[in-house]
Amino acid sequence: MDNQVAIVNGRIYTGEAILADQAILIEGNRIEAILHPSELPENVRIVDAGGGVVAPGLIDLQIYGAGGHLFAADTRTDTLRTIGDSIVASGTTGFMLTLATNTPAVYQSALSCVKQEAHPALLGLHFEGPYLNPEKRGAHPPAYLRKPDYQEIEQTLQFAEGWLKMMTIAPELFDEKCINLLLDHGVLLSAGHSNATAQQAMQSFTSGVKAVTHLFNGMSPLHHREPGLPGATFLSNHAQAGIIADGIHVDYQVLEISKRILGDRLFLITDAIAAASNGVYDYIFKGDRFTLADGTLSGTSLSQLESVANCVRFANIPLDEALRMASLYPARMAGIDNAGKIAAGFLANIIVFDADFNLRHVFHLGSELPSRERRVDSG
Repeated sequence: MDNQVAIVNGRIYTGEAILADQAILIEGNRIEAILHPSELPENVRIVDAGGGVVAPGLIDLQIYGAGGHLFAADTRTDTLRTIGDSIVASGTTGFMLTLATNTPAVYQSALSCVKQEAHPALLGLHFEGPYLNPEKRGAHPPAYLRKPDYQEIEQTLQFAEGWLKMMTIAPELFDEKCINLLLDHGVLLSAGHSNATAQQAMQSFTSGVKAVTHLFNGMSPLHHREPGLPGATFLSNHAQAGIIADGIHVDYQVLEISKRILGDRLFLITDAIAAASNGVYDYIFKGDRFTLADGTLSGTSLSQLESVANCVRFANIPLDEALRMASLYPARMAGIDNAGKIAAGFLANIIVFDADFNLRHVFHLGSELPSRERRVDSG
């Protein structure tokens, strides 16, 4: 068939196994089969992986911008298209576009944009705020932080029409009624920018909060007399946590410790932003990080593939597990059942990279992006 493509001559990391001497057959936007190259149909277009790693397209549940654009500063559809295309070109084929604490008008404008024309790789919007604890606000402007209001949340959810998929909240500020309202609308709740005690955090996990936003950053610390939100995350049997693997937000040894404790409950986020000087934020690029004018750490310039590379190079995490942290686990966290693995019937979101993490091929929904290379310069 004319729309069939086969990826051959690669080491395939499916998310469950590592396969050699196998090919991936793509038809349309789906993976048709994994089979021996000798079993491929005639006239199929062949893509040679060159002996590289073939892996599921990566997934990022917390990214604010890309391609030189910050979505919160420019919520036009063409900006969304540029951001989305840039993210996909870096090997991330599914993403939650994130807005930090902002004005109600910006939240509404962002929702209007995605309702008008969503990017095909967009999984939904992630609102990091505005219901955060001022004591752990980090780079979030205090003037726009608010206490949870049932009517305000209800109006936002109605306007969102299902596009608000994830929200970072300080759970100690919420009552059960507001929590249940968000849960009833299918919003994934993540605890972050929170000064919750371990007891408060554990109660929030019982009440339906399933995730923790950028573990260790913007939260009550792990202390020997009060375990805080990190301690509660470690003690929980089910809470999952996103973590930033840049060695700046979290030391690589702490990343390794967290991985040993949490296992498959730890997933990667980039927390990546773009330089901006309009809107309520003024982000300044400092070479390997973004800060506010006063030096407050505000985000990264990571790609998700760079996060994977850092896990392998600096945190003693095997490649297959690092890839799961950036694909299978965030997909599971977001309730996505057709991405994050290479398997028959799954979306044909696939990346190919070499031993130095140079990206060689990106397939999104079965279509190969134009040839490009991106070197990972994290080590």
